[in-house]
Amino acid sequence: MSTNAESPQYKLDGLKWLVVIAIIAAGTVGNSYYADQFAILYRVLAMVVLGLAAAFVALQTAKGAAFWELLKSAQIEMRKVVWPTKPETNQTTLMVLVVVFVMAILLWGLDALFGKIASFIIG
Repeated sequence: MSTNAESPQYKLDGLKWLVVIAIIAAGTVGNSYYADQFAILYRVLAMVVLGLAAAFVALQTAKGAAFWELLKSAQIEMRKVVWPTKPETNQTTLMVLVVVFVMAILLWGLDALFGKIASFIIG
């Protein structure tokens, strides 16, 4: 028994990308052409439908399938992340705020010192 998995063949990818570009262009031109004839809600709904259609066609290409695989693997990696607890988040935020405040005071002091030195030299 053969266990070779057949990879899907992506034919006419260039034509599919042209269709995606045509859908996006039609949506853009249509949105500007009908700007004063239809309410914004209908134009937004039309743009969402056209965007979904363009995405569907784009996902049928080799690059679209690779992008979809990337999204799926990113979701798997997100599940592996150990997210900090609320106290850890609060503690880290407080530490960042303290460091920023200390650095602001330090830089303000250095700026004032160099300003005094420059005004002393300049006269």
